[in-house]
Amino acid sequence: MKWENNRQSDQIEDRRDSPGGGGRLPRIGGGRGIGLGTIAIALVAGWVFGINPLTILGALDGGGLQAPAPMEAPQGQAGAPSDESGRFVAAVLGGTEDAWGAIFQAANAQYQKPRLVLFRGATPTACGTGQSAMGPFYCPADQKVYIDLSFYDTLRRQLGAPGDFAQAYVIAHEVGHHVQNLMGITDQMEKARARMSEREYNALSVRLELQADCFAGIWANHNHQQGQILEPGDVEEALNAAAAIGDDALQKKSQGHVVPDSFTHGTSDQRQRWFQKGLQTGDVRACDTFKAASL
Repeated sequence: MKWENNRQSDQIEDRRDSPGGGGRLPRIGGGRGIGLGTIAIALVAGWVFGINPLTILGALDGGGLQAPAPMEAPQGQAGAPSDESGRFVAAVLGGTEDAWGAIFQAANAQYQKPRLVLFRGATPTACGTGQSAMGPFYCPADQKVYIDLSFYDTLRRQLGAPGDFAQAYVIAHEVGHHVQNLMGITDQMEKARARMSEREYNALSVRLELQADCFAGIWANHNHQQGQILEPGDVEEALNAAAAIGDDALQKKSQGHVVPDSFTHGTSDQRQRWFQKGLQTGDVRACDTFKAASL
């Protein structure tokens, strides 16, 4: 992926070296911690949670997890980081801003940029305490994307999805959740939760996540048209990552069998298909997973 000459976003909040922005992971609920060493939890529940990750973690654990008292947010350094990994994130985020800014402008609307928080271990969010074991996530309450860059090691080593474009896809997916929030889709999801069974809401969550995958494809489409960012093998990296974090693939890896009613993000094939749809069309209208008869 050609990213070195891309415009870097200044919407980065770097808490990696801030007091309270790293260190030991706090425990949640019942005295039980969540760590990357527990594959059944860290891989199945620790990918992209979209809206309020603590709520979804609680649902996966039968409601036993409760958000701890919020910590005071550390004062992270604002602006584009100077280290290579930080500059990469800033360049990808800048690309999402350019893509979605143009799309919103074409629809006579103004795109509100999200902030992206880099942290280590754990950090306060408006959705509760964010932990690295959750994987990257978006919090609609503060309109921020959170990522501990150690997740990229997990993506490469444990999930078998290496490559810088796979890493960029992760960020673009989370920004996709921000776009959903701006469109009012997130609020509709939260309202629907109260009148649905867990099984019904899981099915709706799959559509939400697949739309975010499609939105990630739109980012790639627009950025490549503007800056020719794609190199040979990049699309395959993203598709490999999408396959690695499909609900069926994660469940097979962690427990040896799949439970479709518990899917919240979609199968490997579905995630690949919707990313490709966004990549090929570059059209938001093509990403309406909620009206799709077949996923």
